[in-house]
Amino acid sequence: MNSAEQNFKETGLSLPPAPKPLGVYKPCLIDGKYLYLSGHGTVQDDGTLIIGRIGDTIDMENGKLAARQVGLAMLATIKENLGSLDRVKRVIKVLGMVNCTPDFERHPYIINGASELFAKVWGEENGIGVRSAVGMGSLPDNIPVEIEALFELV
Repeated sequence: MNSAEQNFKETGLSLPPAPKPLGVYKPCLIDGKYLYLSGHGTVQDDGTLIIGRIGDTIDMENGKLAARQVGLAMLATIKENLGSLDRVKRVIKVLGMVNCTPDFERHPYIINGASELFAKVWGEENGIGVRSAVGMGSLPDNIPVEIEALFELV
């Protein structure tokens, strides 16, 4: 069985810079054996954000890719603060928020972009936790997706 670090390497994806807080909060917090990650946005490799609204300026497939980008930003925060993705045992809970038009109904499909990434990194048994995927009228800086999560540490 491969480590999370090896599994991530096999995706061929790259991590963006770990995002810095844009307000008064911590990007992550360790409490005992749990790691809480604050809401993360669509930080790209060059540090810029993916901007737009699903169902308006962004279609579903690009929305799903935006959610994967959020997942990559979350992995970057884990690596920066814990040193290795191998320090995470499993995903416990994911809350995915989708900036979308009022008639958009496929929120879970969008958040699958991050959930599928986590399943590749930690395997299906440990990479898939409980989850909520909800629509929002807006998100900070007009990002299309924001995700927060809870992980169990090794």
